[in-house]
Amino acid sequence: MTAEKTGRTPGARQRVPRLLAPYVRLFATPGTRAFTVGNLLARLPIGIFTVSAVVMIATTRGSYALAGAVSATGLVAVAVVGPLTARLIDRYGQARIALPAALVAVAGALSLAACVRLGAPDWTLFASHAVMAATPNTGGMSRARWAHLFRTDSAEDTAARHTANSFEQAADELCFMSGPPLAALLCTRLFPESGTLTGAVLLLTGMLIFTGQRGTEPPVARRTADRTAPSLKLRALLPLLVSFLCVGCVFGSLEVATIAFADVRGQQAAAGLVLACQATGSAMAGLYLGTVRPPSGPVARRFARCAGAMALLALLPLGAAATGSLAVLAVALLIAGMGTAPTMVTGMTLIQRTVPAARLNEGMTWQVTALLGGVASGSAVGGWAADHLPAVTGFTVPPAAAGLAAATAFAVVVRSVWSGQRTKERTEERAEEPAKGRRAVVPSGE
Repeated sequence: MTAEKTGRTPGARQRVPRLLAPYVRLFATPGTRAFTVGNLLARLPIGIFTVSAVVMIATTRGSYALAGAVSATGLVAVAVVGPLTARLIDRYGQARIALPAALVAVAGALSLAACVRLGAPDWTLFASHAVMAATPNTGGMSRARWAHLFRTDSAEDTAARHTANSFEQAADELCFMSGPPLAALLCTRLFPESGTLTGAVLLLTGMLIFTGQRGTEPPVARRTADRTAPSLKLRALLPLLVSFLCVGCVFGSLEVATIAFADVRGQQAAAGLVLACQATGSAMAGLYLGTVRPPSGPVARRFARCAGAMALLALLPLGAAATGSLAVLAVALLIAGMGTAPTMVTGMTLIQRTVPAARLNEGMTWQVTALLGGVASGSAVGGWAADHLPAVTGFTVPPAAAGLAAATAFAVVVRSVWSGQRTKERTEERAEEPAKGRRAVVPSGE
């Protein structure tokens, strides 16, 4: 990153604490602070909408089954609509697609709140919540802007992208951590629909600010072969999505296991705070990761090592649960959460290098879709374990899922090494063919 790009002088950098210097340099780029503020406002409703819908519907209709079914329908809709919205963003630009999509999502949120307030039939709740799936992948759009601003292969731009991805991961964790408690507080202290309405206001306000920063928006690429081919046809992306699916399973199963563990001990109200420890650990690790330069070596190998470390740390909650102490479990989740951010940051960097630049939003949205699918699967498996097995047994699912994520990540490394060796062999064979031809011609010429 050059001094001209950041707009800062070397002398100003020396006055910044060393630990914060990478972030100061990152946000010194014109326009980055504004689009980050807008993105955070628009991202917070992701953690608000789901909990608000469950509390709102369960409170007014008296059915957690209905609330859960509506929430699951929204998750399926996100998995279907999300990549399509991202593809349109790649094709026509963030401002032209993201803002109208946010307006559609806000309309769905207002419709859901109105249907609950007016006592509309149950099917209207499903339809309204499905419309909210038009919410754009705000985190993916923000990462795409960072990748565009620091797009060269220079050491400074590479370090800046690493810091940006670390910050975005920490922002994800903070939004997911603060969204549910805020939603529960609004819905219980004010009125049932207040959480959904607040989320709608935040989404629209944040998206207006974010899309208004046109100077940092990635330009729309011309139609190329890379853009016309769906990202999922890129063979290298599929193993990464499987890894993220398993990581999502870790999140979903750990959440259910923790709630069940607290419930058995009559401390269900403390489950949210205990789970917040896991998100806090991940956010802390993500912010710290952004202050150090990324290690050298292939990104695929770093991703595999991070996934392996995450799998080992996932064993800590299992051992803590065996003690029967909720406080010990909270400490274990805090430490285990520190293994999440490096895996997510390195995996996102690997996706950015795998997916064509013209399909970057779509590629990162598929990553979010894989995570959500994993969360749903992990919640289902964890729920079955909580109903049929002892509470401690539920904590065996997260390390098992983390182990599968690590195994898939190591498979990516093996495949990349094998592909590199095959490419090298083909190159050598092509280089030898002209030489063989020349040796065959010389005797006949004599």
